[in-house]
Amino acid sequence: MCQPWTVTKTPVCVVGLGLIGGSVMRAATAAGREVFGYNRSVDGVDAARFDGFDATGHLDEALSRAAATGALIVLAVPVPALPQMLGHIREVAPDCPLTDVTSVKGAVRDAVRAAGLLERFVGGHPMAGTAHSGWIAGSADLFAGAPWVISVDDHVDAAVWTQVMHLALDCRAVVVPARSDEHDAAAATISHLPHLLAEALAATAGEVPLAFALAAGSFRDGTRVAATAPDLVRAMCEANAAQLVPVLEHAMLLLGEARDQLAAGQPVSALVEAGHAARIRYEGYSRPEIIATVVGAEGWRDELAAAGRAGGVIRSALPTRGSPG
Repeated sequence: MCQPWTVTKTPVCVVGLGLIGGSVMRAATAAGREVFGYNRSVDGVDAARFDGFDATGHLDEALSRAAATGALIVLAVPVPALPQMLGHIREVAPDCPLTDVTSVKGAVRDAVRAAGLLERFVGGHPMAGTAHSGWIAGSADLFAGAPWVISVDDHVDAAVWTQVMHLALDCRAVVVPARSDEHDAAAATISHLPHLLAEALAATAGEVPLAFALAAGSFRDGTRVAATAPDLVRAMCEANAAQLVPVLEHAMLLLGEARDQLAAGQPVSALVEAGHAARIRYEGYSRPEIIATVVGAEGWRDELAAAGRAGGVIRSALPTRGSPG
């Protein structure tokens, strides 16, 4: 059974040491945390150890240590691997606080509920990454200034939420509180749809013999995420299909209207101007700081969800009800 833990410097057990998990290990270690982790790939474990980090290829070893130290377990494995991983956690470290860093929240929450671990779980998603993968792609600076979504669903425990908040802030991210369904709807538009559009753009250009010879900044930037490992793209898009399908249909409608206008010799002003205006709004988007909410106070989840919905972020730790000071 897990031992008592403190809020600010809880040990961290990272399960999966790829780009995101490996970056969590690096950033949390740099913040002074005790961090250890597991990776299925022996090459990944060896690379992490070579760089001076505490990694093992034995899952039960890592989870037993987490149970003994009361570590916050960070799930950094693809969604399809979650059920089996959660089964191991249920057997070895069921009382440890639990979070994740995957790009869909509803599917992960459902898997955690099915494993009987929901009481100690708070979903998370750092909105950061590159087109590269594996331990060697990670960086302690990956999350600096990046939004890190932390779920405020109705089941969420205030003490565990506070632990996850401290981890994200230690990784130098800014915390965005959100409900899982709202996160998934937003992620479909700004993450999962761009992946599919980038794949379509790259595939279309690949059919034109001269295209790659002429390609420059627009093609490079528009297809950057198409370099992501296909299995990772499939996992995130398929796990969020319910939210992604209507967004994809809307994008296809806009493109279809532009196609019809071009075919009829008409201007495509509507799409071009709407897109330009939205991009300008994004560049000037403000992020007010959330400072007044007390985690654990009455209505705190709804209060944080509303603040996150309005663009608010947490840049320094919020107080928790019953904590000193």
